[in-house]
Amino acid sequence: MEFLDLHKLTDSGLLSSGKLLIAQPMMTDSIFSRSVVFLCEHSSEGSLGFILNKPTDLLIGDLLPDIISDDLTVKQGGPVQLDTLHILHRLPDILGGTEVSEGVYWGGSFDVLRDMIDNKTFSQEQSVNLFIGYSGWSSGQLEQEMKENSWLISKPTQDLLFDVDADDLWKQAIKSLGKEYTYLQNIPTNPQLN
Repeated sequence: MEFLDLHKLTDSGLLSSGKLLIAQPMMTDSIFSRSVVFLCEHSSEGSLGFILNKPTDLLIGDLLPDIISDDLTVKQGGPVQLDTLHILHRLPDILGGTEVSEGVYWGGSFDVLRDMIDNKTFSQEQSVNLFIGYSGWSSGQLEQEMKENSWLISKPTQDLLFDVDADDLWKQAIKSLGKEYTYLQNIPTNPQLN
């Protein structure tokens, strides 16, 4: 089998806010193995993003007791500041926030979200993701990981950000790179165990 030159997908010059970081198949880090991270900030000072496919057993009411919803689950955004709660959504006119990529917003009002839930005007189809903690990289750290071929870079689709089940997200993100990359989804994490 001929392996592709992944340089175009791992070039650190492609790093920017609003991109997806897709863990390389053989990444064994316990937090980031087979993860898909949505990059919300990237500058010379560092980077910040959220793991999209690491669900928890938490509901929003477990963290904010005045917001009761059986539908609104919380994902682990990463290993940094696990005492923070972040929101990613497609409701800027209602929740506010900062646009990270076209139609996708980070931050917003939890008070308005609570009111929507209380008034029964919120449904999970409105595309809200909640994250406890985040993934962070200091200045130059993510660029170094890119040089080590730890990540593939892709432009996200809203479908990948909000609609694909966490168990399928990594494989779907690999597929989004193009059919010439689909072989990557079948590579075991540790080929020596194969």
